[in-house]
Amino acid sequence: MSQSGFVLPLQVFIVAAVHPPHAIAKSSRATVSQECITAFNDLKLAKKYKYIVFKLSDNNREIVVEEASADKDWEVFRERLIQATSKTKSGLVTKGPRYAVYDFEYSLASGEGSRNKITFIAWSPDDAGVMPKMVYASSKEGLKRSLNGVAVELQANDPDDIEYDTVLKVVSKGLAG
Repeated sequence: MSQSGFVLPLQVFIVAAVHPPHAIAKSSRATVSQECITAFNDLKLAKKYKYIVFKLSDNNREIVVEEASADKDWEVFRERLIQATSKTKSGLVTKGPRYAVYDFEYSLASGEGSRNKITFIAWSPDDAGVMPKMVYASSKEGLKRSLNGVAVELQANDPDDIEYDTVLKVVSKGLAG
């Protein structure tokens, strides 16, 4: 038998031992609720909201809107993500991942006016549980595909990653004034 014949079964065994197959299968089945798409279109087209925070339902099978807000205060939005929680199977409440979109507006340093960029943020704090982070990571692409019109994507794992100036630099590609 070749060396690769021995490595693959060992890798499969290790993955199966760390992440049971039922957990992996469950995490990849999250569907996007129609409410998410409607709220996103209200943000994008009607400018009804400044941001939307999405979460997985309690059974991890559907992505739903947790909050849609017209509040333009970045710090209120940032704090909302930082304070998000999830429950473990045993009922323990821990820091929790979230998805969010924010209609980010900035002025160009060149004086050529202002720009809006709808920004998708995958918030997965370092101190969140392993299972919630895994479920959110595996469901992210389905949500992103459903939100037609996202200009920028950010992965944020630490509160510093969602400081206003940090996000402004990424969203504007350094062109904001």
